[in-house]
Amino acid sequence: MNVDLVQSRVDVAGLVADDLEAAIRRLKAQLDGEITVSGPTLAQSLTDLGLVDEYRLYVHPVVLGHGKPFFAGPRPPLRLVASDRIGADAIRLTYVPV
Repeated sequence: MNVDLVQSRVDVAGLVADDLEAAIRRLKAQLDGEITVSGPTLAQSLTDLGLVDEYRLYVHPVVLGHGKPFFAGPRPPLRLVASDRIGADAIRLTYVPV
């Protein structure tokens, strides 16, 4: 997730300078549909605030030498609700908080 970038499915993007919780709650109340974010820093902030309704993790057969873990802090309790094959080389795993 890009730390300050929030993008809705209708391709509206903006920067959140302060009060992330209020900004996301406002977006969730105003928009009908999904709000997609990416990157471990923003994901952890939204997880800590209890604002994540669903996690979609994409698994690709690629080995990287370094990077940030998706769950920088303790992994929240999750329940797998779907798995989908995406093309020939990837799988999407969908989890919800429990």
